[in-house]
Parts: sequence; structure tokens; C-alpha cells
Amino acid sequence: MNDCYVLFYSQARFSYVRMKYLFFSWLAVFVGSWIIYVQYSTYTELCRGKDCKKIICDKYKTGVIDGPACNSLCVTETLYFGKCLSTKPNNQAKLGDQGNLSELVNLILTVADGDKDGQVSLGEAKSAWALLQLNEFLLMVILQDKEHTPKLMGFCGDLYVMESVEYTSLYGISLPWVIELFIPSGFRRSMDQLFTPSWPRKAKIAIGLLEFVEDVFHGPYGNFLMCDTSAKNLGYNDKYDLKMVDMRKIVPETNLKELIKDRHCESDLDCVYGTDCRTSCDQSTMKCTSEVIQPNLAKACQLLKDYLLRGAPSEIREELEKQLYSCIALKVTANQMEMEHSLILNNLKTLLWKKISYTNDS
Repeated sequence: MNDCYVLFYSQARFSYVRMKYLFFSWLAVFVGSWIIYVQYSTYTELCRGKDCKKIICDKYKTGVIDGPACNSLCVTETLYFGKCLSTKPNNQAKLGDQGNLSELVNLILTVADGDKDGQVSLGEAKSAWALLQLNEFLLMVILQDKEHTPKLMGFCGDLYVMESVEYTSLYGISLPWVIELFIPSGFRRSMDQLFTPSWPRKAKIAIGLLEFVEDVFHGPYGNFLMCDTSAKNLGYNDKYDLKMVDMRKIVPETNLKELIKDRHCESDLDCVYGTDCRTSCDQSTMKCTSEVIQPNLAKACQLLKDYLLRGAPSEIREELEKQLYSCIALKVTANQMEMEHSLILNNLKTLLWKKISYTNDS
């Protein structure tokens, strides 16, 4: 009798454990499937290349818009959509008050004249106006003669074409977005650091980023702030020259101040634009201040710290680490910040160039 009771109890317990396992397995599959469905729906909703092409080409054929890339896209069809780089629906920003505004207007009109006939047609003007709502296009126009800005190849309506960049992330390996969902961010960062070029080539790419920081710091058309300095926004070509892949979160300083000032806040965490442009919360008024705390150079050095220190030559590692931490500590509000900014930037570039000048990898 006792043996039968024990056997019955064991079977009942086994059935309970089995049911519990099956329930949680089903729940995990259901939740995972739902996440994938939502992500896929969002992706397909915002990345409809064929629909975008049809809308643009319909407007081109009726004369509403024009531009140097329209013929290739809509007539000869030698220009086509590749992969979707963003599922964010809104990337607009206002032009704002810029230094040398008359020169900037002339520069924009030159770019808008796509067929170079000395006149800007109504279609070209409408295309240019639509494009000027985008940070990235504005920066490409302003920095078109700079080495680390992808060259603008043409436009059609609010579509623009830029030069191809071979490697579209500072480091790491590209994985399907479905797999990305299930990889912990900490493990992903560690894994990414394994997939990088040799150290001299990393140093050359890093110098390119430092030069780009110089390009957008108090230039002839004002100061621009880098509000998302993540590895996925930087790339490089086959010569290991840095190229900016995504510049949508690089905004004119005047615009950012207008966007963030007087925003209601409880703490400094409420005073953030993008991921990296932070101001402080004035507790007396419960409003965000307009002055950004950290300059572009400090954010760039934060990104480069692990990238450069991993595999760095032993003879410069200590000095490199010291300079990187001094760079990360830079604050906009510090006395003589511009002088410190220039000194630290030049010291870093000099240290890296001296080490790689005579290597084949650079």
C-alpha cells in the first residue's frame, strides 16, 4: 500500500513539474514571438523602399520635385534601395541661427542647383527645402569638403544619395536583428571588441574621429553638438579613414538650446537630448538649463577608451590612458575650456600619429 502511495505521489509530482515546465516554455515562446512580431511590424512599416520610391517618382514625373538623382532612381533605375538603416520616423530639425548665414544660403543654393544650369528650378527648390529639415543633409552641405563626411552624390525630393562606406560600424559584427534581441548588451559589447582592426588601424580611425570633432567645433557656420556618439554611427573605408555613417543626432548648438531650455524637470535625467547631450536641472525653477555639460571631445574619448586601450602598445599605454581620462573629464563650464580642448586633442593626435607613422597597417 505504501509503495503504491509513493509511486502515485512520484507520478503526480512528475506531472506537476512537467506541466510547469511546459507552461513556462509556452510562455517564453509566446512572449518571444510577440516581441519579434512587434519589431518586424515596426521595421516593415517604416522601411518600405518600394512605396518610398513610388511616391518620390510620382512627384518627379509630375514635376513637383527634381534633383540630380531623380533620373537614376525613376528612369534608368540604376539607383535602388539597399538595406534600411533606420526605423525612426522623425529626424527633422530646424536650420536655426547660424554664423555666416548669407554664405550658408549661397552654399545651399549651389547644392540645390542639381543640373548646374545656374538656376534653381521650382522642383529643385522644393527638394532642397525638404532636405534642409534633416540634420544630416545640412551637415553634409556644410562639411562637404571635409575628409570624414561622406560625399553627397545627389538627391531627389527628400531622398539623398551619399558615397558608400565599406564598414558601417566602428567595431563589432553585424547580426540579424532577431538575434540581437536575445543578446545581453554587456555580452554584446565584450563580443564587439573582438571584431576590430589591428591596433595601428584603430589608431588611424580614432584620429579621424578627433579630426571630425575639430570640424564641428566652432566652425564658420556655428558649433554643432554630437548627441549620439555610439559605435554604430561611425564607419570607415578600406583605407581605414573614418566616415560618419549617421549624423542625424548632430545638431546646431543654437537649436539644442531652444529645444531643451525651460523643459520641465525633476532631476538631471530629464534634461537629455539624444543619448549624450545633457544639461542640468535647475532645482529652484524645475526647468532644464541650456548649457550642455560635456563637450563633443569628451564624448568621443569615452567611446574610444576601450577601443584604443585594448591591444595598445605597452610603451604608450600608460600615457594614452592618462590622456584619454583627462579628455573624458573635460567640462563645458570649466575655465579656459577651449584652450584645454585644443591642447588635449592635439596631444592625443600627436601621440597616436607618432606611434603609427611608420607602420604598414596605418
